[in-house]
Amino acid sequence: MIAFTYSGQGSQQPGMGAPWADHPSWELVEEASAASKRDVAHLLLAADADQLRETRNAQLATFVTSMVVLDAVERLGIDAAGHAGHSLGEYSALTASGALDFADAVSLVVERGEAMQVAAQDPVGTMAAVLGLDDTGVEEACTAVDDDVWVANYNAPGQVVIAGSPGGVAAAGEEAKARGAKRVTALEVSGAFHTPYMAPARDRLEEAIERTDVRQPEGVVVANVDAGSHTNPATWRILMNAQLCNPVRWSQSLRTLADAGFTTFVELGPGNVLTGLVKRTLKSAVRLTVNTPGHLDALLDALAAPPEDTLSGQEGEHLFATDRMVVSPCAGVFAPLANLGPGGVVSAGDLLGHIGATEVRSPFAGELMGWLAVDTERVTASKPIAWLRVT
Repeated sequence: MIAFTYSGQGSQQPGMGAPWADHPSWELVEEASAASKRDVAHLLLAADADQLRETRNAQLATFVTSMVVLDAVERLGIDAAGHAGHSLGEYSALTASGALDFADAVSLVVERGEAMQVAAQDPVGTMAAVLGLDDTGVEEACTAVDDDVWVANYNAPGQVVIAGSPGGVAAAGEEAKARGAKRVTALEVSGAFHTPYMAPARDRLEEAIERTDVRQPEGVVVANVDAGSHTNPATWRILMNAQLCNPVRWSQSLRTLADAGFTTFVELGPGNVLTGLVKRTLKSAVRLTVNTPGHLDALLDALAAPPEDTLSGQEGEHLFATDRMVVSPCAGVFAPLANLGPGGVVSAGDLLGHIGATEVRSPFAGELMGWLAVDTERVTASKPIAWLRVT
């Protein structure tokens, strides 16, 4: 099974949108600009490293890039049954699974970035990566320090991030080295994220989340806070908010997906950090990255090819891309055909429904597995509205 993972803050880089500027999925950038009332195209094409380092810019730019990549992948007919995102990436995962509307998610990401940037100014905090020491050792190093310092990210075995006051992080780093850490590396960040220092941002974000429509996600979506899979929208409201002051349990989240049967992890976004963390955490998993249009053909080829370690005489697990997503040709209210439902056989060119006066026809043949857009729901252009399985 395929799981999509979504980049967090820190993956952004100048010009990261340039490869996508001529792709049809770039239309999401215009939608994001309208929803955020900010020039998102400038952030993705022209902003320099200093501008993108600002939390308010980094989060919006990274989220929109991930959504552009996701849209491009879905246009190929590839979808995932599982989703997880690192910190900010959790908002991408919830949007991809249908729990958040794209415009609503943009607004939340803007509020989150603004709130975290303000919270990072007082008290001043910092973060550092501890390498070569297990989770327990890092936790004990933080506990041994008489200053503000906590575990912020459980990224992978032997890679844990700590955060807190500059003095506390420095002291915990020395304690970690005394316990066997190979290296402690300071991170270029503007605050102590995922610690109690973010309480003011959490309180501000809570109000925005309460105003936002949160739906039940499709498929498996794993939360940062507890590395669990949740479906209740009320639970997700709490988790989205609690995430700011609690550590990101990323390695545990990957294991949750692996335990659920996911074997292929595709990182969607501007970086490839998460692909490396999958490699460190799940040695046998298939790892793929999509952050330029050139990766799209490689993704199709990888999903259609049998694994290299297939034994002679055995069928093995073949990752054929048999699922296809039919996307909306325009924005408007979707109305499916009354006599067509799950289990129905669809031929290429068949009429599936209407968006206003516009016909929605399937470019694929297969069995209709389900509707991804609710009858009478307003959809945006290129949003997946029907799921087919090639027969």
